[in-house]
Amino acid sequence: MLERTLVFTSEKDHSTREEGEKAMPLGKLKKVDVREVWKHEANGFTKWLSQEESLRLLGNETGYDIVLIKTEAACGDFNVDILAEDEGTEKKIIIENQLEITNHDHLGKLITYASGHAASIAIWVVSNVREEHRKAIDWLNEHTDDDVEFYLVRVELLQIDESPFAPHFEIICKPNDWARSVKESANQGAMSGISAGQFEFWTQFKSFAIQKKTALRLQKPSPRHWTSIGIGNSQACISLTINSVKGLFATELYIHDNKELYAKLLEHKAQVESDLGGPAEWMELPGKKASRVKVSIPGDFNAKEKWDDYFGWLLAEAEKFYKTFPKYLN
Repeated sequence: MLERTLVFTSEKDHSTREEGEKAMPLGKLKKVDVREVWKHEANGFTKWLSQEESLRLLGNETGYDIVLIKTEAACGDFNVDILAEDEGTEKKIIIENQLEITNHDHLGKLITYASGHAASIAIWVVSNVREEHRKAIDWLNEHTDDDVEFYLVRVELLQIDESPFAPHFEIICKPNDWARSVKESANQGAMSGISAGQFEFWTQFKSFAIQKKTALRLQKPSPRHWTSIGIGNSQACISLTINSVKGLFATELYIHDNKELYAKLLEHKAQVESDLGGPAEWMELPGKKASRVKVSIPGDFNAKEKWDDYFGWLLAEAEKFYKTFPKYLN
């Protein structure tokens, strides 16, 4: 039988507690004019945004692992502010900056640069947005090739009382991932039940990981049996996979095409497995370009009530891989 404890407090106790609660200091959040910090768009803002940590902030919002290729990259007689790529997929990314309200000139540049660099992702970073340009970006996402994505992003500077300024990116326009996945599948035939399930699984996994405040940079969900996570090395990435036929979930280091790198890692097998907390499956895959180092668990993909357990395992293993392999890859 559960025991219940009664606690009696006096009016004075309540008064003191309420006074303590009322006395808690709260700061005032305010927006700061971006021009106070970045006086010059190219020499100030673009220089700041091209830094690794700044691109990580932008990537967290857009869902890409953005890695700088070059600033002021030539495109005919013009220069795109930032040319980058997504580390996991190596898709080209162009970023056009405008620290003012949107205008037709920069919209035209965005499209021109995306075309000139054969970019898959075009990001327009602005300080304010006109409604007609928001509609234009939405229209581009609805009517252009599904391999091209357009993002309209507002940048703000926030401050609490006299604290340092904090940058904040707000997505104004982005592709409708679900609609594009359905459209893509419709072009290939109706989306299969397994494809729809995979899309739902990775969508819920990303939400789960964000709630756990992971430092991993996760890709946008898609209807396939795997998703990738960049680790700062173009030769390899972390891959999370679902094998519904064999009933397995796996976390692996996927080495794209470098047997020498695999051999180098194999030399440190004992230490790697110690760092991972257990044995791994080492797969050189002779005759194939790729190599893998993998851990897996049995699981029923169709048992949705167990998905949270699988999310927890995949995230924990991915974080171990993220901490372990860069030491040996770099």
